[in-house]
Amino acid sequence: MMVTIILICEAAFWLVAGSGLLLRYVARLRQASSVVLAMVPLIDVALVIAVAIDVYQGAEVTGVHRLAGIYLGWTVVFGKSTVAWLDGWFAYRFAGAPRPEKRPKHGPEAVRAETKSFVKWLGAAAIALAVCFGLSVTVADAQQAEALRGVVQPLALITVIWFLTGPAWVKGSTEARR
Repeated sequence: MMVTIILICEAAFWLVAGSGLLLRYVARLRQASSVVLAMVPLIDVALVIAVAIDVYQGAEVTGVHRLAGIYLGWTVVFGKSTVAWLDGWFAYRFAGAPRPEKRPKHGPEAVRAETKSFVKWLGAAAIALAVCFGLSVTVADAQQAEALRGVVQPLALITVIWFLTGPAWVKGSTEARR
């Protein structure tokens, strides 16, 4: 059941984001667009509430339950920049705006961009930890709480991989070009 709810929330994210941008650039309803786009984080809040209810009702906690916290952290930290990225492409496609610039791949600008993205990930991971640990002390029994706190391992793995393939890689490749 939780997998279905996560898929619905993921589809809802893209539907709400796309609808908001269509309102802005196709229908030229900028204020309505802003209202619709402001609803994006509410989708992940609804997901966390669904997880809380599921855990409270005694469900076995799996990675899917922990994923809700990660989704919320991602949306809170990366949601605005994701929508801004989509907005740039919609403006280019539907409003005659210039093509969005590509992210730099080498040099100090690339290192700064990768480091900024990694620091944002650390914020998203902190929110995911707070959500899962919060659920573990509010709605979970002892076994469920332990499973919810298991979010540390995937977050640590993602963090190490992100660092190695992001800031460390770009910094190393930039220095190798000198």
